[in-house]
Amino acid sequence: METTNDNTNQGILSTDDQIRDVETENEAPKKRPSELAVEEGKVSIKKQELEAVEPKAASSEEPASATQDTGSSSSGETKKRESSSRDVNDSDDKPFGGRILTDESLVFDQNAWDHAPWGEEQEQHAKKEISRQQQDPVPEEMVQVYHAEAAENWNKFYAKNENRFFKDRHWLRIEFPELFQMVEADAGAKTVLEIGCGAGNTMFPMLLESKNPELFVYGCDFSSTAVEVVRSNPNYDEKRCKAFVWDLGGDDIPPEVQPESMDVLVLIFVLSALHPDKWDQAMNNLYKLLKPGGLIVFRDYGRYDMTQLRFKKNRLLSDNFYVRGDGTRVYYFDSDEIVRLFGSKFTIEQNAIDRRLIVNRLRKVKMYRVWLQGKFRKPLAGQAPGAPSATTVITNDEPEGGEEEDVSVGPKD
Repeated sequence: METTNDNTNQGILSTDDQIRDVETENEAPKKRPSELAVEEGKVSIKKQELEAVEPKAASSEEPASATQDTGSSSSGETKKRESSSRDVNDSDDKPFGGRILTDESLVFDQNAWDHAPWGEEQEQHAKKEISRQQQDPVPEEMVQVYHAEAAENWNKFYAKNENRFFKDRHWLRIEFPELFQMVEADAGAKTVLEIGCGAGNTMFPMLLESKNPELFVYGCDFSSTAVEVVRSNPNYDEKRCKAFVWDLGGDDIPPEVQPESMDVLVLIFVLSALHPDKWDQAMNNLYKLLKPGGLIVFRDYGRYDMTQLRFKKNRLLSDNFYVRGDGTRVYYFDSDEIVRLFGSKFTIEQNAIDRRLIVNRLRKVKMYRVWLQGKFRKPLAGQAPGAPSATTVITNDEPEGGEEEDVSVGPKD
């Protein structure tokens, strides 16, 4: 894949997330009856946005540690060495991230800035773009067609991009160190399930670094083609891992695993591909898969992300739910939705937002990326779900007794 001279942590994206963001969303839809003939961008712009958004791949032979001092890139830019996800309850003056823009005149000196300010100007621009999209949604007769063809369109995506996946996983160590604690030799028996595994974007980095003979990693995907990509990987060994087809929104957990058998569930850029009608069932399945005390690590698209605002007409399926040019679907969450979903069954250990200012220095263009990140733990016996934690979103209302109300409840009808 074409990259810039930026660093490996420029944008925290999953492999298939990178490809979808800068290509499928802007490419002309394929000429088939079920897709709309809408031109969505020119090749030159697509290439420039790829250079602005996509991180440079590091050597897979030298996985970086989360605590490693990564210094500067060859271009002189500071490399990101710590999490840039800010908890929604943190005060604005709490230090975090390593690339903070303090002088607007320097905005084009590097490709990305952490914790980008989001003011009234950005908010009004976003609302204007959403209003524009609402004027020309997907034609009603096509909505169900896109939903029905979801699996087929993901198969085509992975068939097209089989050999184009970004292998670096330095950001996983920074944001989810819990995953790599399990690869240590003395970690003991551990089981991980990567849901929406794509090409094994978390599975294989973990296995390649593992010194733990008792670590077993499962991977599942809605796309049968993605699963075949995983199985064809030379590092696939069924003594250490297993890949299979499964729909997160399906009626039950997959037969390949036992209830309450997983220590960690990986949910990275997956829930956004699921129809909102399936979210409740997805939460039920996640709960059933996890051991008591088990952990979900989550990352996905946030409301008003650049990729949401640049959708053209005939792409809006329903509120904040879109179809890309290749027929795959994507939803853009806000933090309150995440709390309502996961807080209905899990304790919220992290509820964070990563708002990044990406700049194209050649074109002098500013682009705002927004990702949500969370960590959710299945309560032990006797514990209540959604129990307040240091990072649980709360309302400003005070119920009787003077205590703040925890809004970690299930999604509204």
